Amino acid sequence: MELMELLQYVVSQNASDIFISAGLPLSYRRNGVLCQVNEDRLSPEDSRRLLEDIYKSAGDRSLETLQRTGDDDFAFAIPGLSRFRVSAYRQRGTYSAVVRIISFQLPEHTALHIPEHVLRLGDSEKGMVLVTGPAGSGKSTTLACIINRINQTRQKHIITLEDPLEYLHRHDRSIVSQREIKVDTEDYATALRAALRQSPDVILLGEMNDNETVHVAMAAAETGRLLFSTLHTVGAVNTIRRIVDSFPESQQRQVSVQLSTVLTAIVSQQLVPALNGEMVPVMEIMTVTPAVRALIRENKVEQIDAILYSSLRDDMVSIDGNLLALYKQGTIARDTAVKYALNPELLEKKLM
Repeated sequence: MELMELLQYVVSQNASDIFISAGLPLSYRRNGVLCQVNEDRLSPEDSRRLLEDIYKSAGDRSLETLQRTGDDDFAFAIPGLSRFRVSAYRQRGTYSAVVRIISFQLPEHTALHIPEHVLRLGDSEKGMVLVTGPAGSGKSTTLACIINRINQTRQKHIITLEDPLEYLHRHDRSIVSQREIKVDTEDYATALRAALRQSPDVILLGEMNDNETVHVAMAAAETGRLLFSTLHTVGAVNTIRRIVDSFPESQQRQVSVQLSTVLTAIVSQQLVPALNGEMVPVMEIMTVTPAVRALIRENKVEQIDAILYSSLRDDMVSIDGNLLALYKQGTIARDTAVKYALNPELLEKKLM
């Protein structure tokens, strides 16, 4: 199958990812389920040819990085069709790739079941907001919706630092500067330091992937900017522990205190199957209240879960509380709610 034919087909199927791997048929993921384009297995020559066509479509991008390191990440667009984020890699001597499909149109938050109070996190003037979850859980989409809300409603300078760029934002009420790591700048930490000299009001940091970037991100939030970023963690407690534990033990006390002053909220999400066959986000939302701030500062973060479970506020929601709400709304099945619950026994009693 030719590349353009493949891309047109998977977009028409509302797929989220394409899988190119020698020895297997072309496959794609739709609503969390893997499907095959056909039964023809790709040879190493087939997979290499498709990769070469992808690189040509990405402005004749060089394969040098892939050949030298075995990995390469980039994005490209087909006018009138879609944008695509590519993770190319070498495995067992052959070339493979996973291609994420990204719509040109920014998604409507209502269609994606993203709560209004998550979007309101963009109304903050300063601080750090983290959106966390496993790979493929919709973190980038949630952040894109928040950035789009700011762009539409506030006069700000927004700088996004991404690897690679996913959703493209047009200037609206705000000025939006989008920089791609390794293309427009060297790395996250370098780009973030430079961003502080570019008069930003809002910074989107694609990922906090090392303690140097975490340190610079917290320093940026301390300067009065509103900073958004992501981590591959599930739950506010795990996220806070991950940040603090990434530093040497001698610095962890200081980091806890600093984090307690800059953190505004943590949204932790995962995607679960809905009754209509689609995937919907389940979110834990932790807004940093004075009580939460004290627990972070005093390194008693394990007590945050109790606050989330007992809270009746819309901006303090546990994952199990969100699952229960989705079940009562008729969005997900009972078995799904129990399967994805952190405390399935307790949730099961509430579902009776």
